[in-house]
Amino acid sequence: MTISTTTLPNGIRIVTDRLAGAESIALGVWVGVGTRHEDRAQNGIAHMLEHMLFKGTPSRTAKVISEVIEDAGGHMNAYTGRETTAYYVHVLKDHTDLALDVLADMLQNSIFPEDELERERAVIIQEIHMYEDTPDDVVFERAQMAAYPDQALGASGLGTIDIVKNISQKDLKDYIASRYTADKIVISAAGAVEHDDFVEKVRALFGKMSPAQNSPSWMSPAHYQPTPSLVEKDTEQAHLVIGFQGISHSDPAYSAMRILSSVLGGGTSSRLWQEVREKRGLVYSIHSFRDSYVDDGQFGVYAGSSPDNLKEMVPIILDEIVKIQNGITDHELARAKIQIISGARMGREKVMSRVDQQGRHMLNYGSPFDISDLTSAVNAVTQEDIIRLAKFVFSTPLLVSAVGQLDTLMPYDEMKKRLTA
Repeated sequence: MTISTTTLPNGIRIVTDRLAGAESIALGVWVGVGTRHEDRAQNGIAHMLEHMLFKGTPSRTAKVISEVIEDAGGHMNAYTGRETTAYYVHVLKDHTDLALDVLADMLQNSIFPEDELERERAVIIQEIHMYEDTPDDVVFERAQMAAYPDQALGASGLGTIDIVKNISQKDLKDYIASRYTADKIVISAAGAVEHDDFVEKVRALFGKMSPAQNSPSWMSPAHYQPTPSLVEKDTEQAHLVIGFQGISHSDPAYSAMRILSSVLGGGTSSRLWQEVREKRGLVYSIHSFRDSYVDDGQFGVYAGSSPDNLKEMVPIILDEIVKIQNGITDHELARAKIQIISGARMGREKVMSRVDQQGRHMLNYGSPFDISDLTSAVNAVTQEDIIRLAKFVFSTPLLVSAVGQLDTLMPYDEMKKRLTA
């Protein structure tokens, strides 16, 4: 068995995914908290903490943390999501001990120096400004806010400038102490790794973390309550998101959702790509998307087009959404299944893909990812499953987010009528 798991007495879960013949190892710490677990008054602290964990411990300065991994020929990075934060390293197998030690030091001993905090505060404010200048990012962020108004799940991942300016060293220490508890941590490794040996290394470095006692979830239930979000801006392209309520990642229809997304807008053979781009040349980019959370999800379509094309483009998208509720062809179903399974199998050729996949899967499901489980679930999806899911998703309240010159955009109420005609 190449995939193994162990849970330490303090609640930290360990998953390893060995790849025969690999010379390198990808390893990291996946924490089951993200933007959704913030207090609204501290929106952006999860992302700032992710940055600040690289900025020094009693034994390593920020420069040393950066240099020690690169001196070994490795790569280190992190990301903050809605429900997950991850810190990971990719090194040759000879440097496994070093990589683990650096991660353990960062997660348990970071001191958040005031001078580093001020510098990083300025960096994040620049990041916010950069994001505001990127309309295809803004349209998705606005869609998230519009889907979950006045909720942490709908808040910006970066936070606001006013909040970022005021996050203190104490705020960071309180946040990591309350959220980064052992029961919410998964340590994942993939590539050149032997499970039992890796477990002992992790135990030595992370085993003294206190077990969590009735650790709160820090998460409020999701309430999908979409309102239109239209941002008039003088841009060359108009950016549009048409969205609906989706499903959680534990929903039995999750595999059907993947197929629905693939057929509607998952690639160059998808219905939207063929109808909107190939036949009419109305867009440069169009695709469907799906986001799933612990208790909810979103499904939608993104399109980037000249403002002059909006009037013709939007009705075509809406009509395709209506049509797919009547079913898909046998060929479309078979092709989508092959695409999903092949993509998963090819992704597992990369150790970085494996380590992230296992870390997130352990957080979401409490068990490691197994390609045979995915294959069985995808192959079990029927035409009836797709029709049933499509009718549910596209009957949920409509979300519209748009950024650009929107004079010719179909009004929200007209979109709703066309979907029910």
